[in-house]
Amino acid sequence: MTSKPNQVDDSVMEIIEPSHQPSRRKFLATAGGFSILSAFALSSCKKSSSNGGGGVNLGSGDVGILNYAYALEQLEAAFYIQVLASPYASMSAAETSFLKDIRDHEIAHREFFKAALGSSAIAGLEVNFASIDFTSRTSVLGTAKAFEDLGVTAYNGAGQLLQSADYLLLAGKIVSVEARHAALIRDLIAPGSFADNTAVDSNALDMARKPSEVLAIAGAYIKTSIDASNLPT
Repeated sequence: MTSKPNQVDDSVMEIIEPSHQPSRRKFLATAGGFSILSAFALSSCKKSSSNGGGGVNLGSGDVGILNYAYALEQLEAAFYIQVLASPYASMSAAETSFLKDIRDHEIAHREFFKAALGSSAIAGLEVNFASIDFTSRTSVLGTAKAFEDLGVTAYNGAGQLLQSADYLLLAGKIVSVEARHAALIRDLIAPGSFADNTAVDSNALDMARKPSEVLAIAGAYIKTSIDASNLPT
């Protein structure tokens, strides 16, 4: 099957409109097997390239926004992989289970974007977690809260920049999962804080940030130079 511009392949539509509730293992297997998505219109777009400073250019249009999301998912996946590779001493069995689920979700999101972007995907980013004390529950959960809140505001701020309704729908499905993560992490830190006034505004709506604002915050944890100058505004 040949995809038309801005048309999502059938394997992606199974995620948009699933016929049944998939298990986590099946979801991960599906998300990791999306090489077929390189047939998207993305494959005909200009590939993101390195800039003169040795960093990466996210690109423009929908490709740029998807690369932006891919960069954030790379950061989150790398963080949770490290959290579980060296658990803090007081990590309970319940916390271990929760954090493993979040790690697996972030890996699935990362691999989904990588496969969907195909040859237009940016390279793997080098992270910098020197400021995080992975032996400390306070440091780990505080960073997790910051990352999850940042992810929610990033998707909320970028949704309006997408031209493809299909990509917008997929982004909406992912941000809802990120919001679940944010609520869980907040409650692990302070029960009942899942939707306090630092997470939602006076209209009970989630916060939103522009890509430039998000990357300025995320940049503290990413060594690779990122050029977002061609993103839509």
